[in-house]
Amino acid sequence: MTGQSKPVRLSPWGSAVAGATGAVLANAIVYPLDLVKTKLQVQVKTEGNETHEGVDHYESTVDAITKIVEKEGLSGLYSGIAGSLLGVASTNFAYFYWYSVVRSLYMASNKSPKPPELRSNCPSVRWPIFTIPVSVITTRQQTQPKGDKKGLLETGREVVESEDGWSGLWRGLKASLILVVNPAITYGAYQRLKDVFFPGRNNLKPWEAFFLGAMSKALATIATQPLIVAKVGLQSRPPPARKGKPFKTFGEVMKYIVDNEGIMALFKGIGPQITKGLLVQGLLMMTKERMELLFIVLFAYLTKLRKQKLQKAADTVAEKAKTSLPATLK
Repeated sequence: MTGQSKPVRLSPWGSAVAGATGAVLANAIVYPLDLVKTKLQVQVKTEGNETHEGVDHYESTVDAITKIVEKEGLSGLYSGIAGSLLGVASTNFAYFYWYSVVRSLYMASNKSPKPPELRSNCPSVRWPIFTIPVSVITTRQQTQPKGDKKGLLETGREVVESEDGWSGLWRGLKASLILVVNPAITYGAYQRLKDVFFPGRNNLKPWEAFFLGAMSKALATIATQPLIVAKVGLQSRPPPARKGKPFKTFGEVMKYIVDNEGIMALFKGIGPQITKGLLVQGLLMMTKERMELLFIVLFAYLTKLRKQKLQKAADTVAEKAKTSLPATLK
């Protein structure tokens, strides 16, 4: 037999579950880096790096991890993980679902096998409206001092009661809406790099998927880092110098950072941000590839079982019909 068999593809729901599962596993593994990059991004360096209100200033990723473990133990590296993984799961589920839907529609209506990657991100523009409260609460949990740790719901209540009411849960919404280009850049770059390095390949080896995922995420992170820093600044508690006055816009955050620390401070925390992004995206794509294969095998097995049950039921009905016939007709 000549020619290649048509690759089996998951339904949008199957792809969404596989993508969300991979994202949760990947983010859980590297969560301490997410916590550290948030702490680095919200701190405002002062002369001599003195401490304000019992809040440590961190010199680097290693310094931050060391100080957090010394003060809070290993559990301190996982503050706010529940909310973070909830947001990761919902965001990636939405992205991979709409990506699969748009890709399927495009391929069904066009001869070209390569749909425009950025277009697949458009439906997910609305998704931050629903996930931003989780992001706000997680950022607050990640930056809470040791003696002021609160749970997910309690932290959310604190945001509502201490600031702008319920609208406080949507701090950084505009920045989040702009940052939807981050996954668009990431997955667009992933597909382009895949075509360059592994043309014609449908299923990649784990290390190949990791390599492409890491490279694509690094490009997206560098391009959007200033907005990421501004978003974190909007969602966290205001710096001590502002005497409790929260930022109103991400432009105000960026101006404050540049005035106090210089323009390069817009890229603070980029070390753990990129490291986390490299590991998460690499692990995500590697895990997603494996999860999709597992789902394909599982669905094939369930389909086979269903056919066997239907065939057995049909044989039973036929046998009963045969035994019920008059002797003259047998």
